[in-house]
Amino acid sequence: MPSLPIGDAVNLPRQTGFFGHPAGLRTLFFVELWERFSYYGMRALLILFMTAPIVSGGLGMPASEAGPIYGMYTAMAYLTCLPGGWIADRIIGQRRAVLYGGIIIMIGHVILAFPGTGTFFAGLAFVVTGTGLLKPNISTMVGKLYAPEDARRDAGFSIFYMGINIGALLAPLVTGALAQQQWFKDVLTGWGIAPETSWHWGFGATAVGMFVGVVWYIIDSRTLGDAGNAPAVSGPNEAALLRGKLWRGVAIFGAVVGIAILLRVLGVFQFTVEQVSNAFGLSLLFTVAAFFIWLFASGGWTAEEKKRLVTMTVLFVGACVFWSVFEQAGSTLSLFAERSTRNEVLGVSFASAMWQSINSTWVIILAPVFAWLWVKLGDRNPTSAAKFSLGLLFVSLGFFLMVPAAQLAANGNRVGWWWLLGCYFLHSVGEMCLSPVGLSAMSRLAPARVGSLMMGVWFMATSVGSFIGGRVAGLYESFSLPELFGVVALYALVFAGVLALLVKPIKRMLARG
Repeated sequence: MPSLPIGDAVNLPRQTGFFGHPAGLRTLFFVELWERFSYYGMRALLILFMTAPIVSGGLGMPASEAGPIYGMYTAMAYLTCLPGGWIADRIIGQRRAVLYGGIIIMIGHVILAFPGTGTFFAGLAFVVTGTGLLKPNISTMVGKLYAPEDARRDAGFSIFYMGINIGALLAPLVTGALAQQQWFKDVLTGWGIAPETSWHWGFGATAVGMFVGVVWYIIDSRTLGDAGNAPAVSGPNEAALLRGKLWRGVAIFGAVVGIAILLRVLGVFQFTVEQVSNAFGLSLLFTVAAFFIWLFASGGWTAEEKKRLVTMTVLFVGACVFWSVFEQAGSTLSLFAERSTRNEVLGVSFASAMWQSINSTWVIILAPVFAWLWVKLGDRNPTSAAKFSLGLLFVSLGFFLMVPAAQLAANGNRVGWWWLLGCYFLHSVGEMCLSPVGLSAMSRLAPARVGSLMMGVWFMATSVGSFIGGRVAGLYESFSLPELFGVVALYALVFAGVLALLVKPIKRMLARG
């Protein structure tokens, strides 16, 4: 799970109301726990629901359509964090952004709880919009609970991230049980409800989770003091002007989307999922390319700042590749869990969606180990580029491990659960090498005048990687699985090698600066 940006502190008295930390951390901890519960609970079901047969309550999509849709959804969930952060900073403040975002997410999950293709896509749109408002701003508010010199700051974020992982761990267990397990379908049958609607009960559970988070936020928000209350504008006139621009932009975007949908319904022109995905991908590529061209061409950089920008660009590419492999946990590997894995331990079966809890379980176990390891290494601690290379190496090894598993699963056979367990372990080790240091590296390397902007670049890297991962998942039924897993593994390994070769040149370049 990607790290989040850290905000500046506001003037708060030193508090010790939550494990020796400000009481406001308790509020944000539980809100983020339930928001991540809703996100990862739905994410665990997403591609399984899209590819499930219509008679089983799914949408009956082939993987070639479901994969790109999954990729576009997860990409947008991170990409909208950029405008979401801007709206909070300039117009409504973080406090209201988190509240509005939580409510919009909850509405999206409620819509997903109702059957229908139209409600499915409408629900996703609401969740994406709400996530863009909530995700970047809640972590900014965590930073505002501490004074800059407060030694508890890093530990506070560690506690906050633990809430993320607890929510991500619990959610697939709940939604997977409701959506997929036979015992709950039998319960629905006993109630006179069609068992194939079980998917929507799973989606409904995520709405309940977000509802709990919103209610908790409203009730307990007094602990936040003034954190996130006011946007960073010079006065009410500027705020009103920005609100006007925002609503005009929303209206134009809504009109374009509405007209496109209307023309599609009227049959004026047809477009496929692949065409939409291609257009989205080209737009994303153009946005990224334009941003970096502007960044380097804007001028005024010192020699040292130029070296830092080059390093950040290299790390950005590495992060894109890493997330494109890692984010297949919810797509390619989820399909493998559903179609080719014996989901049974000691005679007890479990839902394939529950595999999405494994990464968070490993992260909770491994986080203190890596925290100790980096401190223990001291001066021998690897550079950020070296850690990125290690992260790519481990996700590569995870997919190399899946190659023989895919060979054993040929011709409809099912393999033991330990293959996926090992793969997720290797991927989680890779995440520990790359994710915690990524944002830190961006904040450390970014020139002062684009410091905040470069925080958004981290979200952009996750967005690009998520999109690429979805396109790869779309090939699940077109390639033999050993070939597909092998190509993904080699792709990550090549970039791991390239980054490893660049470690010393980057270190020398920065040292000369």
